[in-house]
Amino acid sequence: MKLSGKLVGIAAAVALAASVPVVLVTTANAATTKAVDLSDPAKKEIAMKLVSSAENSSTNWRAQFGYIEDIKDGRGYTGGIIGFCSGTHDMYELVQYYTSQKPNNILAKYLPALKKVDGTSSHKGLDPTFTKDWKTAAKDKAFQDAQEHERDRVYFNPSLKQAKADGLPILGQFAYYDAAVMHGPDGMRSIRSRALKKAKSPAQGGDVVKYLNAFLDQRVKEMKKEAAHEDTSRVDTEQRKFLKEGNLDLHTPLTWKVYGESFSIS
Repeated sequence: MKLSGKLVGIAAAVALAASVPVVLVTTANAATTKAVDLSDPAKKEIAMKLVSSAENSSTNWRAQFGYIEDIKDGRGYTGGIIGFCSGTHDMYELVQYYTSQKPNNILAKYLPALKKVDGTSSHKGLDPTFTKDWKTAAKDKAFQDAQEHERDRVYFNPSLKQAKADGLPILGQFAYYDAAVMHGPDGMRSIRSRALKKAKSPAQGGDVVKYLNAFLDQRVKEMKKEAAHEDTSRVDTEQRKFLKEGNLDLHTPLTWKVYGESFSIS
């Protein structure tokens, strides 16, 4: 049956009204869509596994809260999920924060000694019980939370902020973070400054691959300044591998090697 002009108009109006909510929902969804960066839980988990593979020869980073030893790199004791060091101030700040959250914890008594050995490789005032007590503290959820808090405050968040300001994708954000973990935030910024003399960052209109290669080149040069860091595989057969594969957002599956060991995330 053929509809009259009036009925056609009514039908069109009903159809239009019915379509409005759909358009509004779509618009609302678009407005609330958030771009993924390294702070996304899944991506951050990948970052932690990559760092742990290099720092602890395992992707099980949560098993590293109790890790502690002197790796003879001039930084005293190295411990925890990203290698807090008694000689580089971050271990002192970690125990300070832990104590602020849980006074009279098992490590609080070492704060005076940690303050004195800061900036040195000395164990004075720490031996012979500090490493045993560290491992005991590592079973405490409050100490685990403190390690994650200090990791984010000192290393992860500042690195991510700078990388995003430079217009870097997730791989570049990780490259900054990994550099900060090994060389400290100031060391990462120094590497970045030298890289910017070789190539423009994406935020400056530069090519992302060219800039990241420049950053990794400078990272390798920095690593080779110290005997303890002269193995550059965490760059060569990990970060550079992902870059060559064009995996700028660290999509899984991932396979890489560090110090000759093979790792993967499926």
